[in-house]
Amino acid sequence: MRVRRRAQALVIALALGLTPLLSASPAAAGEVWNYPEFPYQPTTYTEAYRGQFHFSSQQGWMNDPNGLVYANGEYHFFYQHNPHGLAWDTMHWGHATSKDLVHWTQKPIALEPDVHPGTLFSGGGVVDKDNTSGLKTGADDPIVVFANTDGVSVYYSNDNGKTFQAYDKGRKRITIPVQSRDPKVSWDAAHKRWVMVVWSENDAGDHGNGVEVYTSPNLLDWTHSSRYSAEWLFECPDLFQVPVDGDPNRKKWVLSTASGKYVVGDFDGTAFHADDPAPRPMDFGSGYAGGTFYAAETFQNAPDGRVVQMAWQGGNVGSTWTGNATFPAELGLVSTPDGLRITRTPVDELSSLASAKKKFDKQNVKENGANPFKGLRGDTYEISATVDVDKSTARRIAFGLHVRSDNTADRTVVYDKSAGTLDGHPVGLKKGKLKLRLLVDRGQLEVFADGGTYSLSDNVNFDSGTGSQGIRLYAEGGTAKLDSAVFRRLDSSWGTGQSTLDTDLGDRWNAVSGNWTDVAGGKQGRGSGNGFYLSTRTAGDGVYQGDVALNTAQAAGLTFRANDRGEGYTANIDKEGKVKLWRPGRDIATYNTPVTADSTHHLKVTTEGNRIRVFLDNGTDPVIDATDDAYAEGRYGANVFNGTATLQNLNTGDTGLDAFSTAKWNTSGGTWTTAGDGLHGSSPGDGFYLSERTGEDFTYEGDLSVTNGTATGLTFRADEKGQGYTATLDTKGQVKLWRPGKDLATHDTTVTEGRTYHMKVRTDGDRIRVWLGDDAAPVIDTTDATYRSGRFGVNAYNGNVIAQHLRIG
Repeated sequence: MRVRRRAQALVIALALGLTPLLSASPAAAGEVWNYPEFPYQPTTYTEAYRGQFHFSSQQGWMNDPNGLVYANGEYHFFYQHNPHGLAWDTMHWGHATSKDLVHWTQKPIALEPDVHPGTLFSGGGVVDKDNTSGLKTGADDPIVVFANTDGVSVYYSNDNGKTFQAYDKGRKRITIPVQSRDPKVSWDAAHKRWVMVVWSENDAGDHGNGVEVYTSPNLLDWTHSSRYSAEWLFECPDLFQVPVDGDPNRKKWVLSTASGKYVVGDFDGTAFHADDPAPRPMDFGSGYAGGTFYAAETFQNAPDGRVVQMAWQGGNVGSTWTGNATFPAELGLVSTPDGLRITRTPVDELSSLASAKKKFDKQNVKENGANPFKGLRGDTYEISATVDVDKSTARRIAFGLHVRSDNTADRTVVYDKSAGTLDGHPVGLKKGKLKLRLLVDRGQLEVFADGGTYSLSDNVNFDSGTGSQGIRLYAEGGTAKLDSAVFRRLDSSWGTGQSTLDTDLGDRWNAVSGNWTDVAGGKQGRGSGNGFYLSTRTAGDGVYQGDVALNTAQAAGLTFRANDRGEGYTANIDKEGKVKLWRPGRDIATYNTPVTADSTHHLKVTTEGNRIRVFLDNGTDPVIDATDDAYAEGRYGANVFNGTATLQNLNTGDTGLDAFSTAKWNTSGGTWTTAGDGLHGSSPGDGFYLSERTGEDFTYEGDLSVTNGTATGLTFRADEKGQGYTATLDTKGQVKLWRPGKDLATHDTTVTEGRTYHMKVRTDGDRIRVWLGDDAAPVIDTTDATYRSGRFGVNAYNGNVIAQHLRIG
């Protein structure tokens, strides 16, 4: 939703009877140090009117799809979002992912106000596979998205959408002197550059509609190329190519707008030229903000050259959410006697939800006669039917959906033979036959006909009660000739992915005991006794590690070599002050150590035959080294005992923090976890992760990154609270050497969020030198005699940071 549309959005919300989600949770911006947030309460996605195969946000308000891309093996669906209430307010970018366009997993917030600068309204996204922007820093292809109003800012992710950084601190790469919004970017292969369309009023001041067209070689530097003016072009433009009649060597460009209207034409590298300037409707749903088909956007970089589209359906309202997306449709462009026309067809992956099928043969459906679908009941399903209209005498042919015993229905789809319309809109026939397809969900209905040239998206509050699940095909004013029909039940698409748990063990986990939910910190388990959450992956010998925060639990930890009930080995931490290795009926070994409920501890287990070793908090020596041969192999998992605990980064293998040897590390402020790419820290102020290793004169170096926020650094000669020296990388633009109460020296330089920098510190008595990168000369060379010896560690300040490859020489 956009600036001048805000009042309209609030009117829509009031008209729908929407109220804040929680009185104690008003619309709010984010905080940089705990980004990304996951502000969602648990759900089974079984609420009344919640679509079972249409995406809706786990909680809160959603509207326009944003930045739809296929990147690094996943579809990413971003959307306009208020996670804290049921009405439009304080726009964030929500995020969900899918492997197949059907099974969606809610992810943490992608873009947050006060974390990411600019107005985070609607926009587009691309996958920069060839790194034209130069923004790539890791193995993943960058996801680059565009937003803001009256100009365009750039945001990008190098970790497959987990976090986003603002390029050039969010300063606009394009400034537009009139009201504008909704940038959408595509790749122009013919001219080997990117093309952007942005809705704007014209500069004559008469509020005329149109799109500004920009081109770029690198996604960062843009040149204004042209303007396409049309009164129907209001908000959320999309410019994309579609093969004509399925021929990949013959493509045309399509320019569409938020209402679903479109024109077909050509793009010459600077300007779009329509074959016919009169727009056509892409869908017959209500094409206004808050209607049933609005702000549709196509995926960039979809496999096999497919053009896949999703739109906002604002009419779906539930107890904890508002709005949903249309089911993904593949777009085509076909030749008709009236010119080229867009087709919309549900993606084939829908068949993965089909659990039962019933076929209906050719038969006559007479007025007041028998219903072919009598006795068949369905809640979420698909019907494909062919009716021979030419041979039918009926004036009207209708499908009643969610029918009750008195023949009343929640929705009826009607073909009017004399008018040649389906649900009041003109529809074409093939050889005198109507071929239609109905997708019936709990709060959604989508109707397709005439090879996809007819599309109608609707929101319907279907009554899912057992007495309201009938289906009725009937005729009025004569007989209908049914050639054939197929009914398929469609199962739920929810509950197949991991929202917040980072793991290399895949998405297929199951809770065999206890209650397990997604929270910002990972997977949270709750049990009155032992609760187990198990992966389907099994192993005998290997390495298994993860982060554990006790919260209210007595104990929690890593389970391995377990059967389907969780019976196997568990290495846990216990609030009584110990690490314990146990199996059912036996405590194998324990190690006494301070354990606090508000701290996160890292556990690692290595197994070699009957030898089991347990390591604590990235220590290089095991705290438990024992033997037991009760279980040779089994499943990986997580355990909680008597309370609530949170587990994260459940990974196999030796990835993690690569650092110098030390007995263990300790936390002094902030939250510190160990992911596959290194040590992650998050702190609102100064937080320290401190080794037990100390030194006087040395060389200390490592790779540091501020994912989002202000600063990170190498801490040395410090006490157990972190008081000592810290050489800091600050995204405000400097390297700084400081100690409590004094900045000793600074060096001005650009420090970019998300970039990794190598920092080195050398101490010789009072002399302290700091190097950045591969520079031969230090950027700081100063003296201070306050601290002579102390611990080595890492610092985080007002942000999220990553540290890796820590070395002492």
